[in-house]
Amino acid sequence: MKLSVLGAGAWGTALAASWAPHHDVTLWGRNPAELDAMRTGRVNARYLPGCPLPDTLQFNPDFDAAVDAADLLVIAVPTSGLRPTLAALATRTVLPPLVWVCKGFEPGGRKLPHQLIAELLPAHTQTGVLSGPSFAQEVAQGYPTALTLASHDSVLAQHLAEALSGQRLRIYAHDDVVGVEVGGALKNVMAIAAGICDGLKLGHNARAALITRGLAEMTRLGVQLGGRFETFMGLSGLGDLILTTTGDLSRNRQVGLRLARGQALDAILAELGHVAEGVTTAPEVAALAGELGVDMPITRAVCQVLFDGLPAAQAVDALLNREIKAEF
Repeated sequence: MKLSVLGAGAWGTALAASWAPHHDVTLWGRNPAELDAMRTGRVNARYLPGCPLPDTLQFNPDFDAAVDAADLLVIAVPTSGLRPTLAALATRTVLPPLVWVCKGFEPGGRKLPHQLIAELLPAHTQTGVLSGPSFAQEVAQGYPTALTLASHDSVLAQHLAEALSGQRLRIYAHDDVVGVEVGGALKNVMAIAAGICDGLKLGHNARAALITRGLAEMTRLGVQLGGRFETFMGLSGLGDLILTTTGDLSRNRQVGLRLARGQALDAILAELGHVAEGVTTAPEVAALAGELGVDMPITRAVCQVLFDGLPAAQAVDALLNREIKAEF
């Protein structure tokens, strides 16, 4: 299969590297100089240092040429860059099947990726989302990973899951696009909260409680938006939540750890040098939950720490001293 991965960040590069031994893979990025450096050095020094790229992986800075060459497009830009990427694709009369791997809500628009695709590519139905517990660095290094590929077209989901799976990358087919998207988006917010919890050295009990109650928040909103309960018990829900709340490779967890130390958000993001989707997703989720009447206290607390100057320790105290309620 001829694949074009649009987006040469950590995740796009890792997926392209994983598929290159088995498919004809082209990686597109906005910066021709960075692509040229990857071509000659066989490494993405900015986002995946120390992870050699396969000799078979190809690079192309020409967007139209990369799209024209593909039997499948994989969009790996951040959620904030999804709309302009889709707008560029909307000028074309024919498109191959399309899969997106970004996790979050559109900043300022509160839309999930499938809603943006319905808006900008209304006639294109061969689409799906790839998500699940996965650090780009581990995928690039060939560590065993399991993901979920969801599409409204169950036949397409099964076909792509089989085609894109490999010896160390196992992909399961699914048909709950909304549930998979919401799980991928909200786990980033919960990872910030978990980082705060661990940064304040509150212990393993507190982290376990936060993960469990965070899963409850994710599920409440996801079901309200049309997702299925069982989806949040799977790879793209609980699986991704566990990974990003406990693994130090999580950028969103790192944001929380640094917030707990008293660092300013702008300094944290500049220091990370990568997109932390939870930072832009949290206010969108909090606003959406308010509109829908869904109780999401952890998300609200994360927003207060991120944007309202509430000290992390006070946010934790407020959560612990909420009214006692039944668990379910």
